[in-house]
Amino acid sequence: MARLADYFVLVGYDPGKRGSGDGQGQILQRFPEKDWEDNPFPQGIELFCQPSGWQLFPERNPPTFFVAVLTDINSERHYCACFTFWEAVESPQPQSHARNGEGEEEEEEASALVQPAQLFAPKSLVLVSRLDHAEVFRNSLGLIYTIYVDGLSVSLENVIGNLLTCTIPITGGAQRTISLGAGDRQVIQTPINDSLPVSSCSVALLFRQLGITNVLFLFCAALTEHKILFLSSSYQRLTDACRALLALMFPLKYSFTYVPILPAQLLEVLSTPTPFIIGVHSIFQSETQELLDVVIADLDGGTVNVPECVHISLLPEPLLQQTREALSMVLDPELEVADLAFPPSTISASSLKMQDKEIRAVFLRLFAQLLQGYRWCLHIIRIHPEPVIRFHKAAFLGQRGLTEDDFLTKVLEGMAFAGFVTERGAPYRPIDLFDELVAYEVKRMKAEEGNKQKILRHIKELAEKLYKNENPYPAVTMHKVQKPTEGCHLRLHQKPFPHLDEGTVQWIIDQATAKLQTAPPAVKAEKKCMVPSGPPIAAILERNGNALANSARRLEVVRNCISYVFENKMLEAKKLFPAVLRAMKGRAARHCLTQELHLHVQQNRAVLDHQQFDFVIRMMNCCLQDCTATDEHGIAAALLPLVTAFCRKLSPGITQFAYSCVQEHVVWTNIQFWEAMFYCDVQNHIRALYLDSAEENHTEQESAEEPQEAKSALEIASEQLRLWPTMSREKQQELIQKEESTVFSQAIHYANRMSYLLLPLDTSKNRLLRSSGLGDVESVSNSFVTNSIAGSVAESYDTESGFEDAESSDVANSVVRFINRFVDKVCTESGVTNEHLKGLHVMIPDIVQMHIETLDAVHRESKRLPPIQKPKLLQPNLLLGEECVMEGLRVYLMPDGREEGAGGSIGGPPLLPAEGAVFLTTYRIIFKGTPTDPLVGEQVVIRSFPIASLTKEKKISIQAQADQFIQEGLQLRSCTFQLLKIAFDEEVASDSAEIFRKHLHKLRYPQHVRGTFAFTVGQSPKQAMQPKAKEKNPSLRTLSKNLVKNAKRTIGRQYVTRKKYTPPAWEQRGSQHFPEDNEDEISVSEELDRSTLTPSSTMRPSEKMTMTHVVERACCRDYQRLGLGTLSSSLTRSKNEPFRISTVNRMYAICRSYPGLLIVPQSIQDNTIQRISRCYRQSRFPVVCWRNSRTKAVLLRSGGLHGKGVVGLFKSQNAPTPGPSQADSTSLEQEKYLQAVINSMPHYSDASGRNTLSGFTSAHMSSAGKWGSIRASGRMSSYALNVEIGSRLAGKDLLGTQHNGTPAEPSFLRQHRASLYIIGDKSQLKGVKPDPLQHWEVVPIEVFDVRQVKASFKKLMKACVPGCPSSDPSVAYLRSLEDSEWLSQIHKILQISVLVVELLDTGSSVLVSLEDGWDITTQVVSLVQLLSDPYYRTLEGFRLLVEKEWLSFGHRFSHRGAQTLAGQSSGFAPIFLQFLDCVHQIHLQFPMEFEFSQYYLKFLSYHYISNRFRTFLLDSDYERIELGLLYEEKGERKGQQVSKSIWDYIDRLNKKAPIFFNYLYAPEDGEVLRPYSNISNLKVWDYYTEETLSEGPPYDWELAQGQPEPAEEPDRQDTAAPQSKRRIIWPCYDNRSRVEPDAISKLLEELQNLEMELGQVPERWKDTWDKVKASQRTEGRQEGNRTPSSLLMSSGLSHHRRSLGVYLQESGVGSTLNLSLDSDTSSTSTPSSGKPGGRRSTSTLYSQFQMSESENRSYEGSLYKKGAFMKPWKSRWFVLDKTKHQLRYYDSRMDTECKGVIDLAEVESITPGTPTMGAPKTVDEKAFFDLKTTKRVYNFCAQDVQLAQQWIDRIQSCLSDA
Repeated sequence: MARLADYFVLVGYDPGKRGSGDGQGQILQRFPEKDWEDNPFPQGIELFCQPSGWQLFPERNPPTFFVAVLTDINSERHYCACFTFWEAVESPQPQSHARNGEGEEEEEEASALVQPAQLFAPKSLVLVSRLDHAEVFRNSLGLIYTIYVDGLSVSLENVIGNLLTCTIPITGGAQRTISLGAGDRQVIQTPINDSLPVSSCSVALLFRQLGITNVLFLFCAALTEHKILFLSSSYQRLTDACRALLALMFPLKYSFTYVPILPAQLLEVLSTPTPFIIGVHSIFQSETQELLDVVIADLDGGTVNVPECVHISLLPEPLLQQTREALSMVLDPELEVADLAFPPSTISASSLKMQDKEIRAVFLRLFAQLLQGYRWCLHIIRIHPEPVIRFHKAAFLGQRGLTEDDFLTKVLEGMAFAGFVTERGAPYRPIDLFDELVAYEVKRMKAEEGNKQKILRHIKELAEKLYKNENPYPAVTMHKVQKPTEGCHLRLHQKPFPHLDEGTVQWIIDQATAKLQTAPPAVKAEKKCMVPSGPPIAAILERNGNALANSARRLEVVRNCISYVFENKMLEAKKLFPAVLRAMKGRAARHCLTQELHLHVQQNRAVLDHQQFDFVIRMMNCCLQDCTATDEHGIAAALLPLVTAFCRKLSPGITQFAYSCVQEHVVWTNIQFWEAMFYCDVQNHIRALYLDSAEENHTEQESAEEPQEAKSALEIASEQLRLWPTMSREKQQELIQKEESTVFSQAIHYANRMSYLLLPLDTSKNRLLRSSGLGDVESVSNSFVTNSIAGSVAESYDTESGFEDAESSDVANSVVRFINRFVDKVCTESGVTNEHLKGLHVMIPDIVQMHIETLDAVHRESKRLPPIQKPKLLQPNLLLGEECVMEGLRVYLMPDGREEGAGGSIGGPPLLPAEGAVFLTTYRIIFKGTPTDPLVGEQVVIRSFPIASLTKEKKISIQAQADQFIQEGLQLRSCTFQLLKIAFDEEVASDSAEIFRKHLHKLRYPQHVRGTFAFTVGQSPKQAMQPKAKEKNPSLRTLSKNLVKNAKRTIGRQYVTRKKYTPPAWEQRGSQHFPEDNEDEISVSEELDRSTLTPSSTMRPSEKMTMTHVVERACCRDYQRLGLGTLSSSLTRSKNEPFRISTVNRMYAICRSYPGLLIVPQSIQDNTIQRISRCYRQSRFPVVCWRNSRTKAVLLRSGGLHGKGVVGLFKSQNAPTPGPSQADSTSLEQEKYLQAVINSMPHYSDASGRNTLSGFTSAHMSSAGKWGSIRASGRMSSYALNVEIGSRLAGKDLLGTQHNGTPAEPSFLRQHRASLYIIGDKSQLKGVKPDPLQHWEVVPIEVFDVRQVKASFKKLMKACVPGCPSSDPSVAYLRSLEDSEWLSQIHKILQISVLVVELLDTGSSVLVSLEDGWDITTQVVSLVQLLSDPYYRTLEGFRLLVEKEWLSFGHRFSHRGAQTLAGQSSGFAPIFLQFLDCVHQIHLQFPMEFEFSQYYLKFLSYHYISNRFRTFLLDSDYERIELGLLYEEKGERKGQQVSKSIWDYIDRLNKKAPIFFNYLYAPEDGEVLRPYSNISNLKVWDYYTEETLSEGPPYDWELAQGQPEPAEEPDRQDTAAPQSKRRIIWPCYDNRSRVEPDAISKLLEELQNLEMELGQVPERWKDTWDKVKASQRTEGRQEGNRTPSSLLMSSGLSHHRRSLGVYLQESGVGSTLNLSLDSDTSSTSTPSSGKPGGRRSTSTLYSQFQMSESENRSYEGSLYKKGAFMKPWKSRWFVLDKTKHQLRYYDSRMDTECKGVIDLAEVESITPGTPTMGAPKTVDEKAFFDLKTTKRVYNFCAQDVQLAQQWIDRIQSCLSDA
């Protein structure tokens, strides 16, 4: 029972305290006068009676009533019902005069003087109660007012006394009738359950005022602890709105400031920092404007204003949407039917009171859905004496799958929810509607989702219950209370409210209290029961099944992997491991892992071997790395017992546990995680405590109840709480003590656990001090170290911690502090006694210290462990004579920008990254290792390149594995288009990496060319690295002598400083024999006497150099072949030859970079040559290098002219020449020289009109004819090398016709052809006027210089071998290829060459005189010869071409290849590579014209920079002689072991296997090739892009041979293996042409194998091939009509067909045969990247490459075949194929497309047939036979009976064979 009202107060206006503006109220009387003991009188009531301030009014207002709410210090709410009416006041004059000075009051005072009686002051009757019965209060106060106003004859004192002594039951649905003794009667109904709020209509009204969305905003704001302010001009509405908001929040209780009506004097409360719900009268609206973080709801205007800085988290979807829909169904039922054509007439909303309850029902459902399953996350940690309960928030969010949800997270962290747990967590208590809903109705709500009718029905049911709770007796509402007469407040002479007699009232009160004390206490027993838990969360959610479906397979994988680990099947486990790590992203897999691991723990311990331990650790780390700090899914919780269970023995007595390897996760430093874990364990122990005692007592009962599930901790707790009052005091004490010690022992256990996980293995590193609180996320590097465990892990923290020099004690202290904080918190919460707590604090430092000591031992031992799991370093195969300079350093080979190996978008398993080692040998840098991806772990990955080809080395830092730290690495780029991006393993010390770099640098740039591999091969690397002093001196002497003498001899007119050529002294730079500075002094002035040039014996090597040697040089053989002059030993020469071989340069005195023998015009004397040579750069005067055998035009080459030479050459002859006469005479001699060349041509004067250059261009070049027009390409200026390359190779429009086809300029119109065209550099020929009298014409063109080639090549390398995948898609491969301009340079070279070829072919000679005559000149001259002369397209001829034009004529290989230290600064310029690329382009367009294959070109490209052979070392013949290289090979043939010349090597290889041979070679005599040079016709050479990871570059043939493949020869497959065995061939891994050779190579190889088996000496492959070709030709002749098989060998194909090459390639990719006919893949060895050649029809290809007796066509011939039903007979060519087991037919013998196939497997029988209608007439009827298959019957007819019989027999035998 409770008092209805505690105090009655009379509050009036206080005239004495009129402040500035507002007056004040004062309490006139209060009853009872002394406070109740249980309920002191609330202060400040007078403020709340007039919230907007006490003021006098000029007229009487009607009485008002509202209820204010005050909250006292114990957060008890007091309801103050204020009834206010107005009384007239007299204003005493003197006072007002005295106070007249106060400005604001003056007017009011003035009016008071005039009408003294007409001011009215408010007076309030106030009831203070702890019960919220607003209506009763309104009636009671109204009654008192009525008695006073109407002057009823009832004593006010009695009424008030009765009011204050009236008691009513608090709850239980009782009904009480009360009377205040004035003839009145009121019925009070108490709610059935006081835990449910009473709202009457307030909630419905709130929704009416604000609308659904706004109220939901307010609701969420209140739950997430925002500040809420209501504005209204009605006080009652403010109270109602606030009450409604609280009612909506049920079952959560609002625990912050709650003031439904805030008085004006207290407005500053609004700026409090804590959340609140406050109501304020709207007249103060302006004062609320500057509140920045308050949500303001204006009830009168219906708006809710959320400030910008406030973010209100709304309900999670789909709940938000469902709530909205439900609310609109309740509030606006018409909405549903608004669109119906015939809306039902009856629909209307429920009454306000019912609507109110329905809205609350919606919110009640909402909370039930939000909090469903919450009881499963409660931890009960003490049962006696008081239950202590904690909520496991993280687990709740995790299981609900709402970890990301802002709203729920905030609600669970809020105060309201904490109160909810305290109040509702208890397992044994009275329960209410919410408990039932959340326990029993959740499933129903889940089922009804989306069904509006059912949802509405449920809402109505709940609303009924809520309504019933408020109005248990709906019928009885009989109130009888007198009301005052209408308008009584306006009576003029109203006497003031009388002074009440305190005594009377007090006496009534005392009497009542005395009576109460004597009355027996009414004890209402509370109905307590066990609170139902409801279904567990998992059962409710079922995660929509999707997770379950897809994870079953993954879980299987996880289980398998774990069982493999424990069964020690490590290889299997390793294969599954990546899949397991990927699966770990899913929660189910992580749970599965923890469960599986639990199964392998026996008696809390599982000892593993190192590898198992490592696997388990890696899985745990992977599992934990996705855990957040709060561990919502309980993964860390499940692993916590495991990390102390799994261990491995490091040495006797020392065990390392798993926890030392999984400390790197943020979850361990989160104190909330530890608390939740602790509470969980405590709960389990307490449960066990009571379960055990229960089992002892009730064993008999137990057996009966066995089938029931195990009791949950909450159930046990509720049982214990029920029994608690019945227990004896001792028993109670005993239980309390048991529980307390349980908690205490757990606390000790956890102190240990925490020290395990928080103390790092290496405690000297303060890894732990990650941040102040030890709990921040900064340094989570979820890494684990594959090595036994990380010394290194810890290092990275030194810098972060900020305590660099801290002792280990620092770690200990911080851990101790952390554990102490934890222990304090949990022990005080769970009621551990103080003594115990103190004991714990003493223990913790010892625990930590002890653990540190054990860790030190473990750390020491773990460092000694051999690193596990690192693959054995594989040793690379080396060449003969190649030696290791540095043993392998363990590295990871990282993927670069090429996706192939990384298994990127192309697919396939990732071969990179691979782990292995990098080796440095005298010849190469080699990486050899295995992929880290275990699915391809058995493969070997090799990537290497010659050291000499290294172009760039840079340090990088790189993360080698996802789970490791950033390591230092190197990126090495090579000009053989290879990139090694390596990251050093952590075991490689950084100084070893430095040593590696130093060695690399030393080997890359030896001091002298003698340091290169080609020379040092076979020496020990030490000698190679540092030449010994003994050897040094003699060589130095000869060298310096030669240098000085020859320098004097040659420098003469050269403008290039000596530096360019000197092989710099190659011993130590410091030796002072030949300081560099002197070089300039040596250069000699021009006037030097020429006599020094006479040959003398100063050159040491010249003793060797007899003339016969010179004659043997390749050039001479070639000159003889071309008829350019012979050189007999007596040096006589026949005068009738136009050219002679001059020996003027035999001592290399005139031009150091030319060969010793040169072709010059017969008429020119040697001494003239000396003089002419001065005009040209580098003294490279024009010499003849080739003559066209048909037109006798010659091709000459020279360096560019020096300036004065140009001027002299082209000045008109009679003009007086300024300048020294010497220059003049030279230019005359020069002119004579050119004239001599012209005279050598037999028909130079023959003027055959159309041969002028302009005629030629208009005919050939501007027509887009058979070959690419230079002009056409020029229009695409972006490709042009220089802007004008295209349509203007020169300043004038050289390329002939303008677009309209008329010749361009008059100078081209002259009708005679120039006999000699000089192709020169435009920049040098500026201002040169063509002279009509001369027979030569200058063609100035623009060319690119070496700098541009270098730059272009750099870009090309970056495009083909990018260092890292490009992030920017616009910088794709093709774009960067175009930017490199490489193809446009090739286009340019081809274009010039084709121009020269045309000129020579039309009979004009050409002198190519560009730059210094040794780069572009060489490219052009060689290409011209290659295009014009078929001889150079053979293997022998190409060698000769390279030796003659590149080696003899001094292309500076060493300098351009930067082969020595001297060339380091100049960098690599791939002039020769560019030439080979041009050859490759021509080869692609004319595949039948070259005897050598594409592989040959790649081989040369690779080895001309590899320094494996000496052929391409040094810059000229002179230098080679000087080193004694040129002729040494002749006499002293070294053993086979080391080939010094690349040509010998190629010859030897070519004899063995057809790798350099092009099977398509079928030359036409004298064919001049004119390739297209447009960029669209050029292809990127696959040499730049392909890669063979299985064996490294395939150009070192011996190495490839050593591959462990089942092969006798490198290109042989093991024939013994069953042929059907399938091979998987990876495009970037396997050398495809070797694994799957093309048909011809395969046949040749099988032939050889067969011969071997038969014991014959195998025939050379070349002989076999030649025989086959010969027989093929004869066969073709005999047959008269050519079979498809002779297609290749024919040389009679139409020209067009040949020039484009036999491109059968385009037809498709389907065939399994690798027969691509571009010769690239046709040779066995080629590292192919061509398409696997699918062809028009496999059968034709079979037949194309057959021996003369074709095995595939077992039998063939012509037969008539009857078509299908109603079709005529037709003659067809039939082929019976035994191998394919089929009968094919073609239209005719020549046809390559098969028209149909009859599968012999389907043939049932073959019978003689009969002729049918339309059969051929002449044939004997016995020649017919039928073939019956499962599908149909075929009718055949042969020419005669014998043939028919033969066919039948053949087919029969085929069938029987099968």
